[in-house]
Amino acid sequence: MLLTDDAGIHALNRQWRNMDKPTDVLSWPLEEANGESLGDVAISLDTAMRQAQARGWDIADEIALLLIHGILHLLGYEDETEAGAESMRDVERELLGKPLEKTE
Repeated sequence: MLLTDDAGIHALNRQWRNMDKPTDVLSWPLEEANGESLGDVAISLDTAMRQAQARGWDIADEIALLLIHGILHLLGYEDETEAGAESMRDVERELLGKPLEKTE
């Protein structure tokens, strides 16, 4: 897992996805899984902080959510379709043990 800032994840997003903007989390599967690692996950701490504040969460909860999200992508989950995104959100809620919506 790589913890970086918006500039760092922007560069990775541009290099690997041809998307010229920062994002919250990126993941890359290993070419040949060796049974010890699924791949790599990169998280922007800048974006995680903004998202945590918007949800009314601690930054640690947001980082945990982003790590779960990245790992789910490594396991084959997708969020490009509404059905896929909802499926991911269901698993994220279950694993995180709390609602993903803003808390009071």
